[in-house]
Amino acid sequence: MALRNAVMAALLEGEASGYDLAKGFEASVANFWMATPQQLYRELERMAAEGLVSARVIQQERRPNKRLFSLTEAGLEVLRAYIADEPARPTAIRDELMVKVQCVDIGDTDAVRTAIAERVERSTAKLARYERMRERMLAGRTEDEYFAEADRIGPYLTLLGGMTFERSNLAWGETALKRLAQRGARLP
Repeated sequence: MALRNAVMAALLEGEASGYDLAKGFEASVANFWMATPQQLYRELERMAAEGLVSARVIQQERRPNKRLFSLTEAGLEVLRAYIADEPARPTAIRDELMVKVQCVDIGDTDAVRTAIAERVERSTAKLARYERMRERMLAGRTEDEYFAEADRIGPYLTLLGGMTFERSNLAWGETALKRLAQRGARLP
């Protein structure tokens, strides 16, 4: 999947500046796609040059002018074609921490434990943030009510996917820490 598809998916929420898009990306799309603000700005420029997004300039006093991006009809067509394509194979895990865990029996187990504990902490924080997003999206409704009433359900479904991923990270991390602690006397 190209970054452009994730950017266009984020722009389905409406017009946004690069800054707003980066913040919104962090809050919504980040549960399934990561990108730095610099990557987003570069991609927006390429997409504008290709006619997939349009930009309008907002004059501001005491601040640099702001460009607001929105999807063009051509961008919507590209996005429609993308969602109709056969999905790529699922992403393979490429995780440096897993390589270190694989080697834990020959090295610095404290460093590996610390790295796992940091992952658990990050996943806990992300899960809490996702839960707050979920509550805002539901706005007092049940999930069934949300799915029956909401204009767009894709953002909620991807949020559920991100929550499942972080819960999986937590379960694995807690198990790994427990098992490493049990074997602590046997490891270097």
